[in-house]
Amino acid sequence: MPKKIKVSDLVQRFSMEVVCGEAGLKRVITVSDLYRPGLELAGYFNYHPRERVQILGRTELAFFETLTIEERKERMGLLCSEETPCICVTRGLTVPEELIEIATERGFTVLRSNHPTTTLSGNITDFLEGRLAPSTTIHGVLVDVYGIGMLISGTSGIGKSETALELVKRGHRLIADDAVEIRQTAENILIGNAPDLIKHLLEIRGVGIINVMTLFGAGAIRTNMKINVVVKLETWQQDKQYDRLGLDEELTRIIDTDLPLVTIPVRPGRNLAVIIEVAAMNYRLKRMGYNAALQFTNRLTETLNNEDVYENET
Repeated sequence: MPKKIKVSDLVQRFSMEVVCGEAGLKRVITVSDLYRPGLELAGYFNYHPRERVQILGRTELAFFETLTIEERKERMGLLCSEETPCICVTRGLTVPEELIEIATERGFTVLRSNHPTTTLSGNITDFLEGRLAPSTTIHGVLVDVYGIGMLISGTSGIGKSETALELVKRGHRLIADDAVEIRQTAENILIGNAPDLIKHLLEIRGVGIINVMTLFGAGAIRTNMKINVVVKLETWQQDKQYDRLGLDEELTRIIDTDLPLVTIPVRPGRNLAVIIEVAAMNYRLKRMGYNAALQFTNRLTETLNNEDVYENET
């Protein structure tokens, strides 16, 4: 289910003036799109998106002044519907009396901001998209390794936090430990962050909870990070065949996004931090167009073909 935020959140975030209709501050906003009702002021309401926040700028209000009193009351009455969260007037413009009268009567919120229409619309859209984005929480650790967001997953006690600690000691940055809040801000873009309660904290069995920022400094942490790769730690299974070339790229789905999955078997003697560093660097090289496994396969095929030609000639 999508998240819901209240009109009062807009007022608080953008320091907007409540012109009238304080009772409507509890109305919820369920979509991030905004709407400037130009055609509606002209009387065309057939496809009016009532669920959106309505923005009235200089153009809309200038046209509104050309209408008769009866038309003004009619249009504002239709704009102030039950489904509409609120109406925002920009540039500090004077709010029409007809709008104030109808909104006050219905308990409908009218807001005013001194910001230009385009600026306010962009800021509100960014705010709503961030707050209303699909989200989930995953058990794991998120680390920034060479600018690549590595989400380390695995069963409890496999060594995720210890690996993250080693990565932090090697100069990388921690975003979240134990619980990673993930939201999809756009198509194929996942942003991860830590819940406020455990922000900057790392749990190490035998030591306890440590504050990474206090121990290693502000350069050892990040607030949020785009997730690029999922690293799955699992106990080494002797009878399982693990990928040794890296030709077959596995994928895992989080929300509606498919991410590359790297499975690393864990057993004594393996330096997981170094392996994850190499996985991050290898991911960067693939994005730049260099695939070591593919090049090795091509060279091997070329060598075998040359040997066949030589044998046929002799």
